[in-house]
Amino acid sequence: MWRRLLLAVVVAAAGCAEVEKQPEKVPEAVSAEQPVTESQEPKLKNSTLKYLANRNLKPQPTRPLNVRSRCTHKDAIGTQTRLDLLVKEAQVKTFSAEVSMKGHGTCRFALDDFEQVEKLPQALLRHRKQSDCLVRMWEQGPKVTIAFNSCPKSCDGQAFDYLWPIMVEAKSGRCF
Repeated sequence: MWRRLLLAVVVAAAGCAEVEKQPEKVPEAVSAEQPVTESQEPKLKNSTLKYLANRNLKPQPTRPLNVRSRCTHKDAIGTQTRLDLLVKEAQVKTFSAEVSMKGHGTCRFALDDFEQVEKLPQALLRHRKQSDCLVRMWEQGPKVTIAFNSCPKSCDGQAFDYLWPIMVEAKSGRCF
């Protein structure tokens, strides 16, 4: 009985052992002068890319951003957003945003404090005094996203740590 148990443990352990990968043999019909070509399919590195490869996804078209919004929104946790935005043919004409996070402070952004440095593929505003502070605007399907990067000085206290992008419905101008 003990011998069988010992034999089962040894066989199980041997099944877990790693085996070195043997080099692939090149068919003799291929001479050294002819290079071996790899398959034409791209090799995908992780499971996410493998999943996306089988989907019918198309890239977002690159076109000038056009959006108008004058909105206010209050979410379930008390974050109050006020936005006045006008972008025509990727040129930001009006931009004023104020986001108040309940218990954390307020962030304020005004076009006068920024200069537009890019139009395509995203409208990009850079703060005149804080070169790290950027505001990006881009279209995602029927919505426009306004995101803030490295702008803690535009906010009270630690409010920037709680600041999320502002989303706007492109057609109606409603923000959320």
